[in-house]
Amino acid sequence: MITGKNYIGEGLSALGAITYKTINPETNSENETTFYEATSEEVNKAVTLADKAFDVYKKTSDAERATFLEAIAQELETIKDDLVEIYKKESGLPDGRANGELARTTGQLRAFAAMLKDGSWVEAIINKSEGKPDLRRMQIPIGPIVVFGASNFPFAFSTAGGDTASALAAGCPVIVKSHPLHAGTGELVASAIVKAARKTKMPNGVFSNMNSKGIEVGKLLVQHPLVKAVGFTGSIKGGTALCKLASEREEPIPVYAEMGSINPVVILPSALKDKAQYWGKQYAGSITAGTGQFCTNPGLMLGIKSKALDQFVVALGEATSEIAPACMLHPSIKAQYDKNKEEVLSQPGFNPVTTLDVKLKDNYALQHIIAVDAEVFLKNKTYHKEVFGPFSIIVQCDDKDQLTKVLEAMEGQLTGTILNEDPKELFDFSETIEALKSRVGRLIFNGVPTGVDVSAAMTHGGPFPASSDSKYTSVGLTAVKRWVRPVSYQDWPDALLPKALQNSNPLQILRTINGEVTKNAL
Repeated sequence: MITGKNYIGEGLSALGAITYKTINPETNSENETTFYEATSEEVNKAVTLADKAFDVYKKTSDAERATFLEAIAQELETIKDDLVEIYKKESGLPDGRANGELARTTGQLRAFAAMLKDGSWVEAIINKSEGKPDLRRMQIPIGPIVVFGASNFPFAFSTAGGDTASALAAGCPVIVKSHPLHAGTGELVASAIVKAARKTKMPNGVFSNMNSKGIEVGKLLVQHPLVKAVGFTGSIKGGTALCKLASEREEPIPVYAEMGSINPVVILPSALKDKAQYWGKQYAGSITAGTGQFCTNPGLMLGIKSKALDQFVVALGEATSEIAPACMLHPSIKAQYDKNKEEVLSQPGFNPVTTLDVKLKDNYALQHIIAVDAEVFLKNKTYHKEVFGPFSIIVQCDDKDQLTKVLEAMEGQLTGTILNEDPKELFDFSETIEALKSRVGRLIFNGVPTGVDVSAAMTHGGPFPASSDSKYTSVGLTAVKRWVRPVSYQDWPDALLPKALQNSNPLQILRTINGEVTKNAL
C-alpha cells in the first residue's frame, strides 16, 4: 500500500503541511495518493539515523552486504505486479518498458552482490620491501550518501537504481530524494528496500526515502553536515546547482552528477555507400525510443555532404515520420520539450527533415529532425542545445576538416558514435575520431547510443556538462568508486589488518615484496 509518507529508516513519517499528487500523463489526470513533503526535522532525523547506521554498516562483511542487495532484488520481484502498475500510472511508459527496466534494476543489484562476493573491488595493494615500511592500501566507505531520483528512469536510476545499489555495496547508507513525478513508485520500491534491510538484519537507517514537491528538501539534504557525497541524474541546471551548494559547505563534498548530452553520431562516407536506408531506419528508432527521453538519445548526427548523405537524410525523415508519436513522462516535461524545440526552430539556417502535422493527445510529443550546414552550427550555440525528447539535428559538413572542427567545438558528451564500413577509412579520419574521443565517455562503433549495459567495463559519464566528474561512471560496477576513499596501513600486525590486506588473501591487485612486483589473479 502506498501511504504518501516518508520512510525514515524503518519508520513512516508525515509531519509536513506541503502535499502533492503525481500525474498520469497518459490520461492527463492526478493519481489518487497524496504525498507529504519531508520537513527539515524529518530530513535531519533521516540523515542523523543514517550516520548512526554507518557506524554499524561499514563494518558489515562483503558477504553480508551481498545478501542484503540480493534480498532487495527479491523483494522487488515479489511486488512486481504492483510496481509495474504504479510505474505506468506515473510515467505513461508502456508495460514492456516497465518490465524491462525493473529487470535491469534487479539485475544490477545482483551484479553488485556478485562484485562483493568476488572481493577484488576494494583494490587491495601490498607493498613490502626490505628496509622500507610495510604499506597496504584498500578502499573504504565514506559515509551517508544522498541519491536524487531521475525523472526518466523510475526504477533503474531512482530509488533502488545504480546510485543506491553501488553506495549500499560500498558500505554507505543511502537517503533518497524521491522524484516528485513518480513518488508512488519510489515509495513502493523503498518499502521493498526497508523490508530487505529488516530481513537481513541491517541497521535501522541504512536507507531512507524523502518526498519532495520542489527543491527545498534536496537543498537541505546536500547541505546537511553529515552527508558525505551526492548522486544525481538530471538536467545541467539542476546538477550544477547541486555542485555549487556542495562546494559552499563548511566541508565541501563531491556531487557526482550525470547531466546533459546530445550524443554525436559521426557518419563516415563508407557507412552510407550501401546502407543509407538501413541506418535511416535504425536511427529513426533510436531517436524516438522512449519518446526521446533517454540521456543517450542521438541528438546530433554529422556527415560529409554527398548524394549518399542526402539519401540517408531522406530515409531518416521518412522512417521517423512513420513512427507514431508517444506520451512523455509528465506535462511539465512535454512543455519543456516544446519550449526547447521552438527555441532551436526559431533560429535561422536550417532545413526541416520531418514534416509531420498530426493532431496529438495531451502530453504526446511530435518527433522532429532538422538539417543544418556545419558553418551555421559552428556560429550558433543554440544548435548545440539538448532538446530532451524525440529531436535531432543533422550537421552537413563540407569536408573532413570541417567535420573535425565541429567536433572540436562541441561540449562534453556521454557517448559518441562512429558509423563506418571500410577499415582503411578509419585511418584517414583518425584526427576526427580523436576529436570525438576527447569529448565523450563511451565510443560506439556501428551501433546506436541508446541502451546502457551494466558491466565492469561500462562508462556512463563524460567531460562536463555530460557529468560533473569525468573520472567516474554512474552505471556499471566501477560506479562504486564514487562512494569510497583509499586508506593505507603502515607496519600493522597482519592479524589486525582488514581481511583484504592480510597476507593470506589472494585478491590483492599488487604485491611488491623485496622489490619484486607480482600481480595476483582478480
